[in-house]
Amino acid sequence: MSAYSEVEVARRALDTPVVRWSPRIRARKAIGAAWKYLFLAATVLGVVLLGMLLWSVIEPGWSWLSWHLITEMPSRRAEDAGMNSGIWGSFWIVVGASLFSFFVGVGTAVYLEEYAPRNRYTRFLQTNISNLAGVPSVVYGLLGLVFFAEWLNLGRSLSAGALTMGLLILPVVVISAQEAIRAVPLGLRQASYGLGATRWQTVRHHVLPTAMPGILTGMILSMSRAIGETAPLIVVGASSLVLTRPDSPFSSFTAMPVQIFNWSTRPQAEFEHLAAAAILVLLAVLLSMNAIAIILRQRLSDKNRW
Repeated sequence: MSAYSEVEVARRALDTPVVRWSPRIRARKAIGAAWKYLFLAATVLGVVLLGMLLWSVIEPGWSWLSWHLITEMPSRRAEDAGMNSGIWGSFWIVVGASLFSFFVGVGTAVYLEEYAPRNRYTRFLQTNISNLAGVPSVVYGLLGLVFFAEWLNLGRSLSAGALTMGLLILPVVVISAQEAIRAVPLGLRQASYGLGATRWQTVRHHVLPTAMPGILTGMILSMSRAIGETAPLIVVGASSLVLTRPDSPFSSFTAMPVQIFNWSTRPQAEFEHLAAAAILVLLAVLLSMNAIAIILRQRLSDKNRW
């Protein structure tokens, strides 16, 4: 390039108008503050609505809370009615559903993440598992009625109810377990393989212990859903009036949500107050079970910290 050309290029660069950047600090701060207060308003609205919901239950039900409600069996008279059979029914349903979904769900997650080949069949299976998490609960009740109650000849028993609830929460357990297994660092697997461990030894001694806190988080969420469901249990055959505790897997059963639904449909005002008190008991049982699971998860997290 000649000297004249260089001078011409420099002259044109000087003649080009300079575009000044305007930071608009004030406008940007105003927009940021507006979004901040919008999010704060959404949080406050959620807390207020939750408080109103809790108060609508506490106000009519608090005076009906007593040991009589917890220790006695249901009755046709509100002053004599309790929900002991419903508490035990819900407890055994959640235990059975959790055991079933834990072993089947974690086993499925381990296979899909550690053993299954990455092909279209695996992707098809993964898509269907994700879709099952959004299926209405009453559909699972119909499935449990046909498969467990009739085909397996379990009848309208506690086992049929627990297995049906296990199917209901199974997709959540599988998806949460997969996410927990994916979060395990690849270097941990490679170090195990480098020391001569087999795939199963790596999964058993390293992957699963490291992923267990995340798996238990999914179990906590699934248990919270299982203990509050009503429609699948009604379809499978939960009774609204059971005067004995379930003493075997094949006993007739009821559950706290079914008992609450039954009391809330009664025309007497006393049963409406009783249903509100039963909701408070259900919340207490749910929070207690979640607290135990959270403590267990925290201990496993501290043990596997590295």
